[in-house]
Amino acid sequence: MSQNMKMKKNIIIAAIALAASCISGYAQEKLSNGLELDKAVHNFGDVMLADGPVTCEFTLTNKGKSPAVIYNVTTTCGCTDVEWTREPIRPGAKGKISVTYSNDEGPYPFDKSVTVYLSDMKKPIILKLRGVSMEKKKPLAELYPVSYGPFALKENLIKCGNLEQGLKKTEYEMVANTSSSPIKVEFADVSENLSISVSPNPIPANSTAEMTFTVTADKDLWGKNTYYATPVINGKRYTNTEGGKKIGIWAFTKENFSDFPESERPNAPRPMFETSTYSFGKIKKGETVHAEFTFTNQGKQTFRIYKVDVDACCYSHSDIPAAAPGEKVTFRVHLDTKDMKAGESLSIITLTTNSPLRPIVNLFMAGWIEE
Repeated sequence: MSQNMKMKKNIIIAAIALAASCISGYAQEKLSNGLELDKAVHNFGDVMLADGPVTCEFTLTNKGKSPAVIYNVTTTCGCTDVEWTREPIRPGAKGKISVTYSNDEGPYPFDKSVTVYLSDMKKPIILKLRGVSMEKKKPLAELYPVSYGPFALKENLIKCGNLEQGLKKTEYEMVANTSSSPIKVEFADVSENLSISVSPNPIPANSTAEMTFTVTADKDLWGKNTYYATPVINGKRYTNTEGGKKIGIWAFTKENFSDFPESERPNAPRPMFETSTYSFGKIKKGETVHAEFTFTNQGKQTFRIYKVDVDACCYSHSDIPAAAPGEKVTFRVHLDTKDMKAGESLSIITLTTNSPLRPIVNLFMAGWIEE
């Protein structure tokens, strides 16, 4: 197989994996049919393999006016077992979903999904079980290497995932107190549309806690955005000792099509791209790539792009006009390669759009950068 063929194959594999990570779904806590979910994610934190299976419970409260039914609950693999309330959940009553993870897949992080099908809901909800299985205990400072004084995290840029306009997204992250005394944790300089807290608080000496953060969608913020907070520990502000950074939380905001009539979908905006990948071949580091993409709106309504995101440090793009039905539009993305690594290169262009058929469009710039 030639080098060009190998490069193209590797790029396609990477593109599929990276694109899939950009369109994953999420579960919200307040559901449209009057049900409220106590949480969408359960984080077991660090667990020992010797502990055996671990179990958590999710609670559904019916605040609506009609009984609700959990029709079915499915899991992604045989390592997860579920039990749930089978009888109808009457108004004012609660239903339970109990999930057990076998904890026998080796000393690795785990992230398991549970899909719940409910009455009067077109789409199921997704519950998550997360944690890290370990063979033996490790010092907290090793498990949580990003320190803000005695307050420590596993990383300082945390993923919140996808968020739809009009909704909030809540996630959870384990944190640690690596000192020999309790610490009171507060947050300053918190970005608009972000709320963040820790429980228990104070965090006992040499122990862990759960950090909860919620991002609220904003019509002025589309695509990938990062929200920040500065930890205040026992009244003192801290930034990360290895770069002076605040805690960063990123979320990807897309359009909410839950109220878009099913009957209108055949008429909805529908972009058809002539190609999804621009190949720039071999170039010298420092050169600028000028990629060109052309699409036609094959829908019966105007197509709009709310935002263009590129997973590269230095880029710009031309204006992208709204495309009327049947209109063909060309736009350009300019990628400065001076700070990019030499070798095989793949940059993803993510378009956030008003098309219910393609709310997120991933395009690719691929090639080889030589020193």
